[in-house]
Amino acid sequence: MKILIEGDANPVRALRDAWRDPPTFAYLSARSGGHEPWVAGIASEIPEHLREGHFALFSSGSTGEPKLVIGSRRRAENLTRILHEVQASEPVRETIGLLPLPYSYPFVNQWLWSETFGREFVATPGFADPEVVVRTLSAADDAMVCLVAAHLPLLERHFGERSFEGVIRVHFAGGRFPQERLSEVRRRFPEARIYNNYGCVEAMPRLCVRPAEDGDTASDIGLPIAGVELRSSENGELSFRSRFSAVGFCDATGFHPIDPEAWVSTGDYGHLASSGHWELDGRANEVFKRYGEKVSLPMLLSSVAVSWSGQAAFYRETDSLGECGHVLVLAPPPSRDDLRAILETLRHDYARVHWPLRVESVSLLPLLRNGKPDARSLAQMTEKRVEWSQRLS
Repeated sequence: MKILIEGDANPVRALRDAWRDPPTFAYLSARSGGHEPWVAGIASEIPEHLREGHFALFSSGSTGEPKLVIGSRRRAENLTRILHEVQASEPVRETIGLLPLPYSYPFVNQWLWSETFGREFVATPGFADPEVVVRTLSAADDAMVCLVAAHLPLLERHFGERSFEGVIRVHFAGGRFPQERLSEVRRRFPEARIYNNYGCVEAMPRLCVRPAEDGDTASDIGLPIAGVELRSSENGELSFRSRFSAVGFCDATGFHPIDPEAWVSTGDYGHLASSGHWELDGRANEVFKRYGEKVSLPMLLSSVAVSWSGQAAFYRETDSLGECGHVLVLAPPPSRDDLRAILETLRHDYARVHWPLRVESVSLLPLLRNGKPDARSLAQMTEKRVEWSQRLS
């Protein structure tokens, strides 16, 4: 199986050539942790009937264990046609890449969409080079961009109050939707329609799309797109069935097919709300019991966002009695008034068992290449400053 590495010369040309050639190929991030030999070895586990007409993306998911997820090119192209309709993409002339393409979200939503509909894909180095990003966004002409919520503080830090009228579609995925900061997004992209996109790599990758104005909470992911079903188990585990899903994946134990009629776990907890929309309660590792009560870190983050416009993230920690807990980290360090407002909000909305063990601060949150906060690095950082702690933790 051919392996493409992000950062190779003319990556868009290389992708186009690989997509049009029959053999199945894998597309890896340049920083995939040296997993190219692992992928080359595990590729022998892929069944013969999947060695043409497919593609594979590397993922470590929420477990950190390497996984090669195999998708059908035909299914993926059909998904872009659905997305073209539900995201009202016909007026879009170009899409500007700010995220690493080997992630399923920009790979399908941007590169494959541009390939399917004959629109221009404009590559950038992302926020590793803010000057290139601002020049590209300033020159945008009826453009689409794909972001994650953690990009918003970076936009503010690097671009101040600058706005980009040439961007007409803004998509968020890959984490919590920044519902509380929509006014900021609209100031930044005054001509854009904004969408909350939900999915996972096993879905390749889209399950739900919600226009920003069709909901008022970050947890509201809207309705499944055509061809997708969602359901929630008794304990709240969210699973899906999709005609666009991956056909299987390889991990350390070999190849695992995904039956198109089977229900596949999203790794999230969620429920069907009275509005008819689906709502997320959090990732499996973001929802846990503490002294018998269910704690949801995304819900807590929503409350923090009411009083705090900077960066915020949690990492998990066990307290002195062996119970699961969490630490809230803010960036940049809050003022005394900011900290007081955050604590007052938490005390008003939640019982003490839901409060963080500590509130810490750093100058800037460490981020993964996909723009999400890097909780593992955050937990290991030694330069964090303690802003507040519970007396009994």
